[in-house]
Amino acid sequence: MGDSEPEVNPYSDEEIGAAAVQELPYQYIQLEIVNDVARLTMNRPPYNVLTADMMTEMARAIQSLSEQPRVRVILLQASPQCTAFSAGIAVEDFRPERAFQTIEAMQSVFDSFLEISKPVVVVVNGPAIGGGCELAALGDILVATPKARFAQPEVRLGVYPALASVILPHIIGHKRALEMIFTGEPLSAQDALRLGLVSRVVPEEKLEEEVRSLLSKITDQSAPVLQMAKKVLYETIGLPLAGALKKSVSIYLNQLMDLDDAQEGLRAAVEKRKPVWKNR
Repeated sequence: MGDSEPEVNPYSDEEIGAAAVQELPYQYIQLEIVNDVARLTMNRPPYNVLTADMMTEMARAIQSLSEQPRVRVILLQASPQCTAFSAGIAVEDFRPERAFQTIEAMQSVFDSFLEISKPVVVVVNGPAIGGGCELAALGDILVATPKARFAQPEVRLGVYPALASVILPHIIGHKRALEMIFTGEPLSAQDALRLGLVSRVVPEEKLEEEVRSLLSKITDQSAPVLQMAKKVLYETIGLPLAGALKKSVSIYLNQLMDLDDAQEGLRAAVEKRKPVWKNR
């Protein structure tokens, strides 16, 4: 018998990716892939209180996006029906009999965000409290409106914020992180901008336009180059300067230079034209 004809896939990569996402049933979030952007919307009105089930859904959604090569950037936001970005974890879920399940779900969603190689843009248009503040802090770029507030009030419940205690000192410095955690007092959007937690503050009426422009600038770039740049920034955090530089140069020479897109970008610059990315 002769060789059989190879199967031709009638669907585009975008259609396959969208279908894979649609197969996953979500109750508390929405996940939509449009062009190169994956929009993850928290949808548990009115305050997006985080439950173990909701956090498990979020972790599953983020993990599914790791296998979507066409997705260049992830957008995390709250549904317009919600008056808060997230009010954090429900108080009853801090009780000892539920703490293990809650912490396990929280660790799962936080790990998913920390491990995802794709850029994550977070939009905060309201209070981000407790676990909601920690979620926002995981974003690579955080866009806020003047309505945003950021607080870690866990100390008032007799506990401390497990993730914020580790990640906030890297972002806003030890002294201000300690003040946030010791007092539970919120940061305004402008204070968060000044301290480096927020990337930019924009008027609410211009939020959609600003986010669209930001996403467009990111999706214009090569997906693997974006991922490699993020990898270098995160893997060198906390390293001594000499060690961080050595690691960055090693990745640049031994991994980045192997990418077709790195060659194309340099070639396009010499030829004075816009690069045509192959995303490999």
